[in-house]
Amino acid sequence: MTSTAFEEIPIIDLSNATSKDPALRRSLAADIRNACVTVGFFYVKNHGIPEEVINKAVGGAERFFSLPIETKMKLDIHASPNFKGYTALLGENVNLNNKGDLHEAFDIGWESEEPVHPDGAMVGRNVWPDNLPGFREDVLAYYDAAVRLGLLLFPLFALALDLPEDFFADKVTKQAAIVRLLHYPPLPLQPMEGVEGIGAHTDYECFTILWQQDDTPALQVMNTDGKWIDATPIPGTLVLNLGDQLARWTNDVFKSTVHRAINRTGKRRYSIPLFFGTDYNVVLEPLPGCVSPDNPAKYEVVTAGEYVKSRLEATYAQSRM
Repeated sequence: MTSTAFEEIPIIDLSNATSKDPALRRSLAADIRNACVTVGFFYVKNHGIPEEVINKAVGGAERFFSLPIETKMKLDIHASPNFKGYTALLGENVNLNNKGDLHEAFDIGWESEEPVHPDGAMVGRNVWPDNLPGFREDVLAYYDAAVRLGLLLFPLFALALDLPEDFFADKVTKQAAIVRLLHYPPLPLQPMEGVEGIGAHTDYECFTILWQQDDTPALQVMNTDGKWIDATPIPGTLVLNLGDQLARWTNDVFKSTVHRAINRTGKRRYSIPLFFGTDYNVVLEPLPGCVSPDNPAKYEVVTAGEYVKSRLEATYAQSRM
């Protein structure tokens, strides 16, 4: 039997995302639907995030991760009530069959003076390093640009699901988006058992917008045959992949695809994902048209925030011990 598993990741041009011609928007949404149903990953070009904004954020990441470990640990994410701050090497483990992930990270969300919600919602203040001029401003500029892109994508996902374009508008009012600066040191020449840059996993939110370094490939995506497909960096593009929230909402019509990152280049690697989720109390129950006798409901109904919170707690639990 001929395999139907994908062997490459499509490239989608977002030039018509805001076209006044609904036929052009629907054509773009059809391309997105095909990628979501068959792969769960796609590159986007003409995405609208200026190169200067990207470069400044990457430069900020390089400066931050060059700080002494004692300085970075003052912002330890394990001390945060809202999953903001610094994660040290092996400080998280997304694949519970592994021993830890060989990267360090710095997480921020929407800049809010609101106190952390008593139910543990991922809102509230960010934490920032002292004496790193321009770092906060440069990272927030990238955050704002990536959030604008994410908000541009939701109407296209709605069209791809044959829903009104504004279907998601009242479900993404709290900017439930997290930017993560990532630094992957080169893997040791002698492989460490159970240690990868980031182990095989799916993302937790609706979708992820990823900037990855052009000259340092590491991202791999698993197809339905269990084969790892390289998501080779393509200059001028970002990678977009679906997460568990959208997969649960669509009853797996849209795919949240397993992926990992292994840095075998011998060089340092930097990347910047933005994880875009819905508001905390949005109920993830199957969308219209996503349940049928041939595709019955697969998941327990949960709120979006409780799902992400439970996954984050499991990710960091090992390194709290």
